[in-house]
Amino acid sequence: MGKFQTWEEFEKELNILPEEEEEIRLEMELIEATIKARKAQKLSQEELSKRSGLKQSAIARVERGTHSPSASTLIRMLHPMGYTLKVVPLKKFSKTKNK
Repeated sequence: MGKFQTWEEFEKELNILPEEEEEIRLEMELIEATIKARKAQKLSQEELSKRSGLKQSAIARVERGTHSPSASTLIRMLHPMGYTLKVVPLKKFSKTKNK
């Protein structure tokens, strides 16, 4: 058996900061929204590859979460489907935190 008995033990050992955890969560949401957009348009990864100019294997790595996509890669995936990225304020931040 390995060093860790439970997921909680492994997670504690990773020592991920709350800010890093939030970054991971947001990235996962972006990737999930991109997959949802592709599937809603009934596009295969290969079809999106042809439209975006990205390799199908690169799209697959992004969708599997094995590659952290850059903003330009996400835009290249989204644009041919009629989507883009947008910067919006987080609901949990109050005006006093931004000062």
